[in-house]
Amino acid sequence: MTTALVHTRLLTERSLRTLARQPAYLAFTLIQPLVWLLLFGQLFRNVVELPGFGGENYLTYLTPGIAVMTAMFSAGWAGTGFIVAMDRGVMDRDLTSPVGRGALMASSLASQSVTIAIQTVIVMAVGVVAGARFDGGALGWTVVIVAAVLLGCVFAALSNAVALLVRQQEALIGISQFLTLPLTFLSSVMLAPALMPEWVATVARLNPVDWAAVASREALSASPDWSMVGGRLGLLLVLAVLMAALATRAFRAYQRST
Repeated sequence: MTTALVHTRLLTERSLRTLARQPAYLAFTLIQPLVWLLLFGQLFRNVVELPGFGGENYLTYLTPGIAVMTAMFSAGWAGTGFIVAMDRGVMDRDLTSPVGRGALMASSLASQSVTIAIQTVIVMAVGVVAGARFDGGALGWTVVIVAAVLLGCVFAALSNAVALLVRQQEALIGISQFLTLPLTFLSSVMLAPALMPEWVATVARLNPVDWAAVASREALSASPDWSMVGGRLGLLLVLAVLMAALATRAFRAYQRST
């Protein structure tokens, strides 16, 4: 166990050094979410006046949703790191070294988690500057970060698994785009469940993106229902662990095909 943790730490540090040398990547992944936040925040600001929405500031409602959406979008690109490693022969060297496959996957998820945490703070801060107001304090913000990180781990693990199976960046991007937008609109990221068609609200309750958005929004409220928050975070944690385990098994498929 100690050896696995050491390998995970060293590989995570390697990934973070790469990120530090390419800060433009972090900025690039924030452009679209911030456009959505500022544009949709103004375009749909009067939607809160509809019966069933609750009458709050729409930016207050939207910002946590955009934060978790950013985590999903960013994590969808995680597999590109594996594809680059395959193309350069780094992956084959890693797999023939004493480094375990679990450490390779865990380090990828750990470095992705750091990126997502930074992105989440930036999105939330921009939302506050734009007019969002949150009563949940530091604990609420912490829950948003945890929810975003857990959701990011789910999709980063999925992205890594797809990368190991298809080994093509074009296919990975196509699959990621196919999943992220539908999952965003089949959740309460932008619209209260009371205003959704019944079938969409039903699907949203099974959607991990919605779990993260609901937990984040509830934790930032003045009187959070912590049982609801804990339940959604628990579901995300279980799904993240399951996806990480399944993604680690994808290394076998990659090795059989090389």
